[in-house]
Amino acid sequence: MKQFIELIKKEDLGLIKENEPLANHTTWKIGGPCDVLVEPANLNCLKRLMELIQQYELPWRVIGRGSNLLVADGGIEGVVIKLGKGLDHLEINDDVIRVGGGYPVIKLATVISREGLSGLEFAGGIPGSVGGAVFMNAGAHGSDISNILKEALVLYPDGRLEWIQTEDMGFSYRTSRLQKEKGICVEAVFQLEKGEKEKIVQHMQANKDYRRDSQPWKYPTCGSVFRNPLPDYAGQLIEKAGLKGFQIGGAQISTMHANFIVNIEQAKAQDVMDLISHVKDTIKDKYNVDIETEVEMIGRQKEG
Repeated sequence: MKQFIELIKKEDLGLIKENEPLANHTTWKIGGPCDVLVEPANLNCLKRLMELIQQYELPWRVIGRGSNLLVADGGIEGVVIKLGKGLDHLEINDDVIRVGGGYPVIKLATVISREGLSGLEFAGGIPGSVGGAVFMNAGAHGSDISNILKEALVLYPDGRLEWIQTEDMGFSYRTSRLQKEKGICVEAVFQLEKGEKEKIVQHMQANKDYRRDSQPWKYPTCGSVFRNPLPDYAGQLIEKAGLKGFQIGGAQISTMHANFIVNIEQAKAQDVMDLISHVKDTIKDKYNVDIETEVEMIGRQKEG
């Protein structure tokens, strides 16, 4: 690892931080350190980084803005690749946009609405990156990424770049093929529709207002924790079970929206994991319903 770090610093592949706490890079403000975090300066730097990761046979994973992510207290072994500056380009061509995987979704929805383009109003309150949104088929308000994506550019560990069409992405509820493959969404092309700018902005603002008024953004959170076990809704089941406000350590089931767990007092990842287990067991016992997490849980457990 030491030799690898020296080499990527020498080649100046981007922002490099050793033993970086992932709590600084997740919306939950939770997570132990990674061996090294790299924010590639551009796509070529990312490709070179991936080449070196394979050469040194190092474990790796990608993060964007750190929403929908729970990093264990023991942190992450190996290399964490953060898609951000350098992969946050935006190009608007009539009603089609090309956007980098590191571009913030909320910012994109705002910019596009002001251009009089419709289709991203649902995403005005989604606190992730474009790459992460494609990865998990992010959605809200009855729509999701699969409805507007034309194609995605994916970088594979062997250095291959491949354009994948929407119909080949394996999209379903909060799912895409990228969750099964080791590939990184580095760019997306979205097909939008021209419309009345004022109405589009109003629609998006109404969605943002709804999320602000109904979801607990006062405290660090990851977004929705559980997938909806359709036709039921996770939040409704959890609230019905009387778990609103239930707390373990510094983690609490939000009193505002039961499908959110908030970090109210320097919560540890273990607090959140214990809370998730308690919710799963309670819902199974009371309603015989299995609920699965929407949040991705990664990393090593802390020893001792």
